[in-house]
Amino acid sequence: MLIAINAEAVEAARAAALPEAHLLLLVETFQALADPTRARILYALTMRPMCVRDLALLVGVSASAVSHQLRLLRDRRLVKPRREGNIIYYVVDDHHVATLFKEADYHVDHVRQVLSDHPYP
Repeated sequence: MLIAINAEAVEAARAAALPEAHLLLLVETFQALADPTRARILYALTMRPMCVRDLALLVGVSASAVSHQLRLLRDRRLVKPRREGNIIYYVVDDHHVATLFKEADYHVDHVRQVLSDHPYP
C-alpha cells in the first residue's frame, strides 16, 4: 500500500480532478492531434479556411485520405465545414483549436531551444 508523502497535495489534486467524461473528451482531442496528417491539416486550417483538394495538395495525401481525416476531426469538433457555392471549405471549429496549436508550438520551441520560462516553484 502506498502512503502519500504530501497527503494535502494529493487531496487537493483529487478534489480538483476532472470528471471522467470531461477527461475522456480531453484525451480524444489529444489523440486526434497525435497524427501527423491531422496535425498538418489542423495547423493549415488555423491559418485560413481550405477545401479538401487544396488540403490534399498541401499535405501530400489523396483527397479521400484528407476527407477521412476531416471526418474524424469533425466528430471531435475540431473543424467544421462551410459551403461556398459548390465548394466546401473547412475551418477550425473555434478559436480554442488555434490557441491549442499556438501553445503546443511555443512548448515545442522551448523544448528545442532548451528554454524554460516557467521554472518550477
